[in-house]
Amino acid sequence: MTESVRLLNNASATGEAKGWPGGAGVFTAAGSFSGATVKLQQLAPDGVTWLDISGGAVDLSAPGQGGFVLPAGPIRADVSGGAPAGLHAIAVQV
Repeated sequence: MTESVRLLNNASATGEAKGWPGGAGVFTAAGSFSGATVKLQQLAPDGVTWLDISGGAVDLSAPGQGGFVLPAGPIRADVSGGAPAGLHAIAVQV
């Protein structure tokens, strides 16, 4: 069964941490970016530091999607810059 994790729902700021079961996934974000960047992050083992996922495919400045592979753990959609509105983001296991 495919796991789907909703990270942003009609948001304008960084979302809450959500559990990722681990493995390959697709990160998709849509909405009015208005100069903002939305990127996938995972919580580091220290339980404090949020790490940007490398590769650029999950660092979006316009609606789009990109693939990633991550171990199990908390993830979130980080929103920075601009004046975004109505942002939606999801991570789906593939």
